[in-house]
Amino acid sequence: MLKLENIHTSYGHIEAVRGTNLEIRKGEIVSLIGSNGAGKSTTLMTISGILRPVKGKVIFEGREIQGLSPHKIVSMGVSQVPEGRRIFPKLTVRENLEMGAYLKGKGQRAKGKGSGVKGQEARGKGEDTSRGDSRIALAEQLDHIFNLFPVLKERQKQLGGTLSGGEQQMLAIGRALMSGPELLLLDEPSLGLAPIIVIKIFKTIRELNAGGLTILLVEQNAKAALRLAHRGYVIESGRVTREGIGKELLDDPAIKRAYLGE
Repeated sequence: MLKLENIHTSYGHIEAVRGTNLEIRKGEIVSLIGSNGAGKSTTLMTISGILRPVKGKVIFEGREIQGLSPHKIVSMGVSQVPEGRRIFPKLTVRENLEMGAYLKGKGQRAKGKGSGVKGQEARGKGEDTSRGDSRIALAEQLDHIFNLFPVLKERQKQLGGTLSGGEQQMLAIGRALMSGPELLLLDEPSLGLAPIIVIKIFKTIRELNAGGLTILLVEQNAKAALRLAHRGYVIESGRVTREGIGKELLDDPAIKRAYLGE
């Protein structure tokens, strides 16, 4: 589904990702672990188009996407939940979620056929039908998110900035899911959250994957991430240094010492 081939990404003269190669197959959870500053978040932002690589290829479903705009990449089926959540604090919960659906359709326009009055009438009917279909789709998407996170339904008229940290993380995930992604990029979803909320977030990640969603997970809790993942990559100083099945990486003595506190 996704391949990174010899990716180099820089902040000015500082190279944060150096020749990274990575592959995610459809239906997998893949975890990317490493210390702070290793290049994990930079890798996600390169995939999602927030950062452009200076060298290398990002290939999604057989198409090179490096250099495309972030909203174009979202419309193709890749959505990111950023570190720190970054919700819109002055919009309501529902409005935040609707923004996720808007990003999916940004730049797309209904196409009508014909010319003259009849053509205009046909386009008008087509647009009415399209708007009706969009409203139905939006309602279905909202129902799906509210089923995943019932607390968001209870707080849908509340401003995003008034939510707790855990609720904001649920909102950030829900907003990303509103675009209907095939690949979800999760950047530090458990950061700063209470243990009981972390359990809920990881349970939701597992449920989403069981439903067919492919996930690339960057997570500070390396042990939990590798337990959840089918496969994992270790990144150090911008380079992938290890890869393997999640359980095998968990049992690796060097990884235990470096990342698992054992």
